[in-house]
Amino acid sequence: MLAPAATSRAKRALDIALIVLASPLVLPLGVVIALLVMVTSRGSVLFGQERVGLGGRQFKMYKFRTMHREAEQLLAQDPHMWNEYVTNGFKLPAELDRRVTKVGRFLRRSSLDELPQVLNVLLGTMSLVGPRPVVPAELDNYGDRRDVYMSVRPGVTGAWQVKGRSNIDYPQRVDVDEEYVRDWSLGLDLKILARTPRAVLSARGAI
Repeated sequence: MLAPAATSRAKRALDIALIVLASPLVLPLGVVIALLVMVTSRGSVLFGQERVGLGGRQFKMYKFRTMHREAEQLLAQDPHMWNEYVTNGFKLPAELDRRVTKVGRFLRRSSLDELPQVLNVLLGTMSLVGPRPVVPAELDNYGDRRDVYMSVRPGVTGAWQVKGRSNIDYPQRVDVDEEYVRDWSLGLDLKILARTPRAVLSARGAI
């Protein structure tokens, strides 16, 4: 199921309107977090990772850096860690991941590390609500339903997050994304956005 052009325009307009309304809160919070990351560990404030977006185009998704500067090298050089990462759905529990900083653990548990994805929304590579962006290797999990995932922009939040985040793994995650795309409406996006703070505060499925 492909999102029609009118749907994409309406969704984009909602994204921009909500970001403008939230900017008095988001901007000061972002500055505070950036300073915390900067003074507590070496490396850049932001971390960018390749994800798959609308139409299968790859883009760099931004987060506040939650890991030590050498994190990617540590993962690539440790076969056991890499196998755990792949087996666990391309993620590692923060409490078991020695690459994560102390501030990073808090940012992950609170989902505040995701705040820079507002930049992705402004750039048009993401939406506020949609399927969670996947790394290229994860797309294989979608099988013959990969076109469903690629028919909309991935989201900062979405049905996956409010239903349990990391507690929902493949193939159920594919079902959740397909249901979202099939049933999409502006009302559904607003409903998911309204449920997101509660999901974040509960930290259910956070890593």
